[in-house]
Amino acid sequence: MADPKNNHTQRTELHRAIWNIANDLRGAVDGWDFKQYVLGMLFYRYISENLSEFINSRERQAGDPDFDYAKLSDEVAETARKGLVETKGFFILPSELFQNVRRQAPHDPDLNMTLARVFRDIEASSQGAESEKNFKGLFDDIDLNSNKLGNTVMERNKRLIALMNGIGEMSLGSYQDNHIDAFGDAYEYLMTMYASNAGKSGGEFFTPQYVSELLTRLTLVGKSEINKVYDPACGSGSLLLNFAKILGKDHVRQGFYGQEINLTTYNLCRINMFLHDIGYNQFNIALGDTLLNPQHADFEPFEAIVSNPPYSIKWPGDSNPLLINDPRFSPAGVLAPKSKADMAFIMHCLSWLATSGTAAIVCFPGIMYRGGAERKIRQYLIDNNYVDCVIQLPDNLFFGTSIATCIMVLKKSKRDNHTLFIDASQMYVQVTNNNNLTSEHIERIVGLFTDRADVAHEARLVPNSEIAEQDYNLSVSTYVEKEDTREIVDIAELNAEIRQVTARVNELRAQIDAIIAEIDPSNAGQELDE
Repeated sequence: MADPKNNHTQRTELHRAIWNIANDLRGAVDGWDFKQYVLGMLFYRYISENLSEFINSRERQAGDPDFDYAKLSDEVAETARKGLVETKGFFILPSELFQNVRRQAPHDPDLNMTLARVFRDIEASSQGAESEKNFKGLFDDIDLNSNKLGNTVMERNKRLIALMNGIGEMSLGSYQDNHIDAFGDAYEYLMTMYASNAGKSGGEFFTPQYVSELLTRLTLVGKSEINKVYDPACGSGSLLLNFAKILGKDHVRQGFYGQEINLTTYNLCRINMFLHDIGYNQFNIALGDTLLNPQHADFEPFEAIVSNPPYSIKWPGDSNPLLINDPRFSPAGVLAPKSKADMAFIMHCLSWLATSGTAAIVCFPGIMYRGGAERKIRQYLIDNNYVDCVIQLPDNLFFGTSIATCIMVLKKSKRDNHTLFIDASQMYVQVTNNNNLTSEHIERIVGLFTDRADVAHEARLVPNSEIAEQDYNLSVSTYVEKEDTREIVDIAELNAEIRQVTARVNELRAQIDAIIAEIDPSNAGQELDE
């Protein structure tokens, strides 16, 4: 077992190095844009070292203790291309490895062109192979001729050299010796740092780690492994990767699946998979609009579904006559409103959920109580006993929004006809401008979810018939009474105190009247009456 002190030390050093790189380099480029260069170069270093170590390990086990792939000629290395692409999914010539390009960088006046060629070659190495879909376009967002890097080639190359040196000097160690997932941790730290500084543009694509962990833990209650996990709006992939962290990637038997509509974030998600050592044949991330063009219909159902879909986005809804016949949406008999697609994501997840599976979805609170089509969809969900739990989260948990969101947990095979409501709105600690969930809060929420029992002011198991009586309102506040923290006042005791005070006042008035009468009998009682 890893030493927690080593974990903390390695992580602290890693974060300090990343912060220094960011401070040195992001001045010319907005942080949220510049992350693409930092993460892209980090990915380039990762796959270079990953491939080299793989080859070196095999050769040294075969009897050549001094073998070093980085020192091999391209001509000799070329003979191993086919086998390596089949095994690793990609191939990099020795001359194009990160460490070799970095060493030559100060002497290369065409560094930006060199890197562009190397990135093209890496992507091209997978063409025609099973891994092609997971490598194609991975470096598209790293524009090496962008004016963001500098107005001249010399300025751009200067920044690229600084970037390569910063990434190259990061102490990531060997994969076997690391006490932490160094590359993956570096990625997550960058995403957190940039998202927290980028407002909504960054927060759209990043779910805080503690929320990701909570969603994962909710879907894994009672399970030590799953067949596969799916996120219909996967962003940078943090929700999917939590299953690898908590279960171990080998216990997600058939892999990690997700779809993302934003091209840049889609590329970041695939890079994130590789940085967390998820093999090309262990994940399937697709680009496109999940609601209109779902890409994983051949792979459903999924035993675990987690998602933080975009809130209240527009979609065609009933203006597209084909959607009401879509088997994902048709069971409810109505489509989500055109201006609010939230319930469409709920119905999509439910449709693709395995009979024995669990889906945990972050929701905009309005879908829990609004009328119209959303009310009808809630009725369908409750009448068919698909809603397992609704959890009210604290406000200000997410980057770029202070909204107090909810989690809806869906199941197709429940053990009762009740819905659990959990009020976690007060379970948080404030860190700078945001609220965070601690590990204790997560344990408490998961414990309430698992126990499925009434707990004053925290949880209530509500018969679905009562929810119907409440017009299918799923707001937690409708069913869980908040604790009254106001001071309790004993009215009888207060009245007794008032009587005592009144008696004492009357006694004092009489004494004052007597004193005034002694001084001036003609004014006795007059001043007090005034």
